Amino acid sequence: MAEENQKEIKGTVVDIGPEDQALVKTPRGRIGGGFKKNPRRFSREPKAKPEFDQKIIDIRRVTRVVAGGRRFSFSVVLIVGDKKGSVGVGIGKAGDTSLAIEKALKNGKKHMFKIPTTKTMSIPFEVEAKYASSRVIIMPTPGRGVVAGSSVRSIIELAGLKDVGAKLRSGSKNRLNNARVAIEALKKLTPHRRVLKSKEQAAVVK
Repeated sequence: MAEENQKEIKGTVVDIGPEDQALVKTPRGRIGGGFKKNPRRFSREPKAKPEFDQKIIDIRRVTRVVAGGRRFSFSVVLIVGDKKGSVGVGIGKAGDTSLAIEKALKNGKKHMFKIPTTKTMSIPFEVEAKYASSRVIIMPTPGRGVVAGSSVRSIIELAGLKDVGAKLRSGSKNRLNNARVAIEALKKLTPHRRVLKSKEQAAVVK
């Protein structure tokens, strides 16, 4: 019996091969390196970052009365953006919350639009809009960061805008209407981009 293959366990000498050392238990643990690592357990792949950021601003449980009684469902309002100038608002309704969120995300991506921004990711000029009973004014605020509240702030942040302020001129607490009025105000910047582009093309032609 070779000495290198002999181990004393509780006063008993046994012959142990190198391949069996990890399987022998002692009062202090295992002989020969302990537990074997599972490569599947420790080689976790990093999760892929989603293409768009999203934020839920409102979840409501709505009731529909039918002949057989009441039917409950969920309504979700979600803002989706890429923080590079694109943003949209989506609505989803379903009997399950997860399904309603999925529908709202799909609807928000469908209604996304590109906001014309300056080199500092701000807006070129002040805009104002009204939707239902909500009224908002969005203006550039150089050096002050984002100064806004309610769902208007979420839209500005997910769009990636900087140094932008917003003021709600109405007492409406409806988050969906406040989000929609902000979208309507930011959409007024799009014709300005087209006018600038047409002026640049005219200057090149001359």
